[in-house]
Amino acid sequence: MLYHFFNYLDRVYDFPGAGMFQYISFRSGSAFIIALLTATLFGKKIIETLQKKQIGETIRNLGLEGQMQKKGTPTMGGIIIILALLVPTLLLADLTNVYILLMLATTVLLGMLGFLDDYIKVFKHNKEGLNGKFKIIGQVAVGLLVGIVMWTSDDVTIRENIEYKNAAGNTVAAIAQTPTHETVTTIPFFKNNNLNYADLFTWAGDNKETLGWIFFIFVCIFIVTAVSNGANLTDGLDGLAAGTSGIVGTALGILAYVSGNINIASFLNTMYIPGIGEMMIFASAFIGATIGFLWFNSYPAQVFMGDTGSLTLGGIIAVFAIICRKELLLPILCGVFLVESLSVIIQTYYFKKTKRTTGTGRRVFKMAPLHHHFQKAGNAGIDAIIQRPLQPHPENKITVRFWLISLMLAALTILTLKMR
Repeated sequence: MLYHFFNYLDRVYDFPGAGMFQYISFRSGSAFIIALLTATLFGKKIIETLQKKQIGETIRNLGLEGQMQKKGTPTMGGIIIILALLVPTLLLADLTNVYILLMLATTVLLGMLGFLDDYIKVFKHNKEGLNGKFKIIGQVAVGLLVGIVMWTSDDVTIRENIEYKNAAGNTVAAIAQTPTHETVTTIPFFKNNNLNYADLFTWAGDNKETLGWIFFIFVCIFIVTAVSNGANLTDGLDGLAAGTSGIVGTALGILAYVSGNINIASFLNTMYIPGIGEMMIFASAFIGATIGFLWFNSYPAQVFMGDTGSLTLGGIIAVFAIICRKELLLPILCGVFLVESLSVIIQTYYFKKTKRTTGTGRRVFKMAPLHHHFQKAGNAGIDAIIQRPLQPHPENKITVRFWLISLMLAALTILTLKMR
């Protein structure tokens, strides 16, 4: 809103200082500050309101150190993140940009889905929350929306990075002059690191582009569902999901800036995406919102984000990566989310398999998701293959170490731009 207002003042009246809002760097910095202030200043009031409404977390006794002390801690704190994210984005971003509109829609829709789940848990006293199939339907709907909009919008274009021989016979990297509307994405560790999903359907002749976009929609659905659920599973320790998401958001913001600047994209030999630079404003707000939420969510937490926050954070990360054509980098960038999800899948599969074959279910980990494995003591009558560490680690130490792993994975993700 402020962006459009000051842009109007600059264009029509040449108002002094209004031209600053044309610069993405100025608006990104402002978005970060506003998001951080919104989260910290309004967060306390929101927490007090949640406490008055007795919106507390229900805790099952799993035998983890300090676990029962969290009973009654306000949940649904994801409202703080969503508010701190929406306010600066609406004020400072170009609201005609298709990518910004997709991110706003993702935030609101998944925020509503998570809120409904938390509402059922807290007010309906149903520990299971929203039925799992309805969660999946909501996530699929968001993925479907993103895929269809990117297929049908004329504003969604790319200019591929190309290589050619110059007069001296040297290979030179450049950006194609003509924008195209294609399902091109980035694959890591390959010299020519672009993949067009349509190329998977060359056998279809003239229909390969259509099949490519249909396949792309299924990719969107899968990624939104997987990353959203991965973030949800990671939200089990104070500050873990928020801190990890902030680190991932920082890496995505850098990737958006690189893809949105034609000079940097050409230098790094990666595709240029017209209009994607505007996503820096959203990324800055996202980072500010998660850091601001950590003010209250760091150990010992004053508030939990609940599904209102975790489903939203995961969905935002997924859609952001899809928009930047970096969705195939997510297994690296979101490695923490990935191993948390895999630990649950492996644990569930092995338990059911051994129970079916031996009559007694066995476990691979002491507890899943993986972060709880490090909280529980080994060799204590736990029927698990992996017993180490024998002594439980403090919750805040586990959180910080997972942050450090996420930082390393984020650095590796950015390095893939040149590691080919």
